[in-house]
Amino acid sequence: MSLSLKKHSSFSGRKGPVVILVADGVGVAPAGPSNAVSEANTPTLDALAAQTLYTELAAHGTAVGLPSDDDMGNSEVGHNAIGAGRIFAQGAKLVNQALESGDAYDTEVWKSAVEHGTSNTLHLLGLHSDGNIHAHTKHLHALMQKAAEQGVRECCMHLLLDGRDVAARSALTYIKQTEELIVKINSKYSANFRIASGGGRMKITMDRYGADWEMVRRGYNCHTHGKGQGFTSAAQAVEALYESSGKDDQNLPAFVIEKDGLPVGKMNDGDAVILFNFRGDRAIEISLAYERNDFDKFDRTEFGTHPKLFYAGMLQYDGDDLVPNKYLVNPPNIDRTMSEYLIQESVKSFAVSETQKFGHVTYFWNGNRSGYLDQNLEAYLEIPSDNIEFNQAPAMKAREITDATIGLIESGEFKFGRLNIANGDMVGHTGDLAAAIEAMEVVDECVAKLIEVIKRHDGILIYTADHGNADIMYTEKDGVRSPKTSHTLSPVPFAIIDPGYDGEYQLTPPSDAGLTHIAATTMNLLGFEAPDDYQPSLISFK
Repeated sequence: MSLSLKKHSSFSGRKGPVVILVADGVGVAPAGPSNAVSEANTPTLDALAAQTLYTELAAHGTAVGLPSDDDMGNSEVGHNAIGAGRIFAQGAKLVNQALESGDAYDTEVWKSAVEHGTSNTLHLLGLHSDGNIHAHTKHLHALMQKAAEQGVRECCMHLLLDGRDVAARSALTYIKQTEELIVKINSKYSANFRIASGGGRMKITMDRYGADWEMVRRGYNCHTHGKGQGFTSAAQAVEALYESSGKDDQNLPAFVIEKDGLPVGKMNDGDAVILFNFRGDRAIEISLAYERNDFDKFDRTEFGTHPKLFYAGMLQYDGDDLVPNKYLVNPPNIDRTMSEYLIQESVKSFAVSETQKFGHVTYFWNGNRSGYLDQNLEAYLEIPSDNIEFNQAPAMKAREITDATIGLIESGEFKFGRLNIANGDMVGHTGDLAAAIEAMEVVDECVAKLIEVIKRHDGILIYTADHGNADIMYTEKDGVRSPKTSHTLSPVPFAIIDPGYDGEYQLTPPSDAGLTHIAATTMNLLGFEAPDDYQPSLISFK
């Protein structure tokens, strides 16, 4: 099928570029004291919401390819959806299908993992919650049960505590569920299933985009060599670390479970490891640490020999770099993205973000493809993120991203661009309302600057988001407030800022308008007709 685009019959676009600004984690929820978006002083964003060319889009559930409308959106599927222009079944849905049908267990990868597990030990590693953003406990439990049925008797769970996609201190609930299943399996099969290690997802293992390899080193040594504070059970570990650190789940330090003073779940030659996360961005680095012979980001022999393991992921997290080599479920095949079409039309583009979201405006935007699609027509600019808890610096790198984007617009070289400003999401995840309010005020400041440069260069700015987060910062029950650090089910804003607008088109969103409708809209604003099978444009022309 040709990737060429037809020129639009009645609109040739503006002289300047079309730029999409994704304000990560900025949803639209009722105003109130828990809403950092509405509580902030944001005159620019308020003006956008009041203008004619404004609507709201679905950014969760079936609108972005997730199993049900109870599933929160996330940055991965959000950027996939914006870039693809169509709805594709996403990670959780694919895994659900593969486990329920049994297809995952029919793979040679699963059979080999079980073979290693029956003669040695099977290790199951991943995020331990039902947040359904990176992983789900029902997937872990399904793997545990199937492994036991097929003869695995030694199985260790290495649990990464969430507290971001679920309640801030919910780890004990999930540990109890998994411990109850362990008791049943061990009783029925005379097995030795056990929790072996753990720690907060923002302290160990789940770094992304090379922002903090020290996190990965701590996680690797914890899970592999049993390095961490010792406890007799995971519940004891969490309770003690709450008291000693004052931190919530996501920021608890590494711990190991010990018996007679020794770790119960060190990894050894011949063992199998399955990472049961389905989302890719925070799974790639630990996968590299386990399976790459030429790995050089830290010393894997610091506390013992790097074991010879059979390693697999739930999915392949990077299809271009083949990370990992072995996996249970095929990832979504997202073809004919907006970027591919624009490249075929020789449209020069840029992508800008800080490290925390760099892969979202490149890898995920381009349909889970690493690197440039055409380096002659694209410029990718990464602003290094700070390695701190983001409520300590709520501005993050928003101003630097804005300045870099302004420079790219003013160069006159580019016709299309996209940027991600991560503050609403990353600061929202901390549960710090005051910091999230400050973050939103910085976002407002940056949007105002970008509008001014778009006006000077006769371009168009699209302001939107990939999912909600900062719009609901806490819940309240019986007068007690609990921080809400997870994403929300809120719709997201969509505004077109077109200084040259003279009524040539109008905003006519369909009743099911979602993130996938942005691609066709962008193509129209660039002066092209969208492909016939793309979700319809949000605008119509006179």
